[in-house]
Order: sequence, then structure tokens, then C-alpha cells
Amino acid sequence: MIHQTSGFSPLETKFRGFDGELALKDETEITGYASIFGAADHGGDVVQPGAYGASLASLAKAGRGVKMLWQHDPSRPIGVWDEVREDKRGLFVRGRLLPEVQAGREALALLKAGAIDGLSIGYRTVRSEKAAGGKRLLHEIELWEVSLVTFPMLSDARVQAEISEEEADLARTLTDAFREARELLA
Repeated sequence: MIHQTSGFSPLETKFRGFDGELALKDETEITGYASIFGAADHGGDVVQPGAYGASLASLAKAGRGVKMLWQHDPSRPIGVWDEVREDKRGLFVRGRLLPEVQAGREALALLKAGAIDGLSIGYRTVRSEKAAGGKRLLHEIELWEVSLVTFPMLSDARVQAEISEEEADLARTLTDAFREARELLA
């Protein structure tokens, strides 16, 4: 049974770690995946392909974007997301940290030092359903923000290392193959 949320729901957050995937380019540009489709996070939530589509379209129509925050703190914006889109893997983000902002400088220093490398989404669930094993399948999400965080809820949500598109495709293929092998062995 799919649960449709009506009215106001509290903001939820979903953290994703980087594992070497958060890329820092040109000193302030970062890229990575804030969400991976089909991957269960530590809370048992699994985002389904297409879950962000309506929200991203609504934001674009209104001329607004997804906010970039530090540790989900709405009083600490640290940059701007120039690109937020779904692809076959998940929710891809590309943006710029703003070193002119104190929190942006701090995030940049911590990112460069390797002290942080996680991404996390702030959202409201619109449609979901319970699945086997206590998992919750998220079919539609109203995305509010993507934060740089210390501890991501989804271990694969990371800033990407700067690699070629061919290397990125190979890395995704290998990651998927290793995940499938682990699941078969479990």
C-alpha cells in the first residue's frame, strides 16, 4: 500500500557518505551523488527512481533551486547548487562553495583536509510504502536542500573524486557488481 502524505509533514533528512566520490574542482566546485536509487540507508529508507522528478520540476517552474546548507542548518547556507538532477544512478549534484561566507570557508577547508565528505538531503515525503524487512520505499519526495555533512545516513552519498566520465561509468559498474555480489553472499 502506498502512503500519500497530505498537509504538512516535518522535514526529514537523509545522509549519504562520500567514500571518495565527492569531487572538489577549481577550488570551490563540488560534485557528487546526494542520493542513490535502490540503496537502503541506515534507517531502512530506499529512494525509488523518479522520486525527485515532480519536486525538481516544480522548483524549476517557480524559478527556485535546491539550497546548499552546512549540516542541515538553514541559517548556514554555504554555496549554491548549479545542477541538481536525477540520472540512472540517483540524485546528482554540482555546485559551488562560497568562500566569501564564513561557513563556506570552513566547509571548504574541512573538505580539502578530508575531514568531511558526506552529502545529505533535506526533504518531505510525499508518497511512500512499507516493504519487506521494515524498509520504506520512497516514491515521491519534495526536495528542499542538499547539505554537506560529517555523518551521512546513506554511506554511498559522497562527494566525487575528479575522474573522467569513462572512469566514472566503470566505477559505477564495479560498485553495482560488488554490491550484487555482497547481496548474493549474504
